[in-house]
Amino acid sequence: MHPVRKQRLYLVLFITLFSTAAIGLVVYALRGNINLFYPPAEVVAGSAPVGQPIRVGGMVMEDSVQRSPDSLAIRFKLTDYEQAVEVVYVGILPDLFAEGQGAVASGVLNEDGVLEATEILAKHDENYMPPEVTEALENSGYDQDGNAK
Repeated sequence: MHPVRKQRLYLVLFITLFSTAAIGLVVYALRGNINLFYPPAEVVAGSAPVGQPIRVGGMVMEDSVQRSPDSLAIRFKLTDYEQAVEVVYVGILPDLFAEGQGAVASGVLNEDGVLEATEILAKHDENYMPPEVTEALENSGYDQDGNAK
């Protein structure tokens, strides 16, 4: 083989191997950061992975909020008006968090089907609804007030 061709072959092989390794490392690093959204109906149906970070969004059910008297722990249910998912959170809630309002909880689903939340997001005004929650409610046939369409 001609020396110039041999040098080009080595260069192409080096670039190919380096690119493959770099892409593999990027995909591996991003794999742990994927945080998928699930409506409560899919969580109850078993579509959501147990033990992996997920987001669950819906409306906070009326009369479901239970606050611990001696800590920042709170327990409530998120619903898409088809099913409800129980959420447990320890921390300070957003100011606009309230029953009957839209919220998104990020956390890990445990074996009992309870979401152990690490973050709670609430809508920032009376007109805004997170896009994922709006879509989940539309798919269930309800509007954000809980009225059937």
